[in-house]
Amino acid sequence: MKTFIALLLSLMIQPALAEQSVETDNYVIHYNAFNSTIVAPEVAQRHGLTRSRFTAMLNVAVFEKQTDGSEKAVPAVLTGKVANLMQQTQQLQFKPIKEGTALYYIGSFTFGNEEIMHLTLDVQPDPNKPAKTIRFTQKFYTD
Repeated sequence: MKTFIALLLSLMIQPALAEQSVETDNYVIHYNAFNSTIVAPEVAQRHGLTRSRFTAMLNVAVFEKQTDGSEKAVPAVLTGKVANLMQQTQQLQFKPIKEGTALYYIGSFTFGNEEIMHLTLDVQPDPNKPAKTIRFTQKFYTD
């Protein structure tokens, strides 16, 4: 498990992987998408994740802002979809991965080499407030 957390943390700090974040009044949502082959085979197997040169993963972590300036990982309801330039759409299903105080959500989708994908993600950490919609476009490459 520690290997998986270390992998996710390294993904969030590598600029080449285009980690991004969105802030609301009370939350910070970190997200990034990457080719699944960078996940070690034993880590993928342990968490039931599919590794393939034609499969990408979307990693999402939601943090609540604390009064002392720190952030605390919190659960959220996530939905999303991904579409290519021909508007072929895939719905994203997110798998929560929790270890200690860390909580991440992983969704996966397939792509072709050099395919540009449009991702739409709805994140709702507070069930009493509307979801935050995040949209981004990224080009994916097979290894």
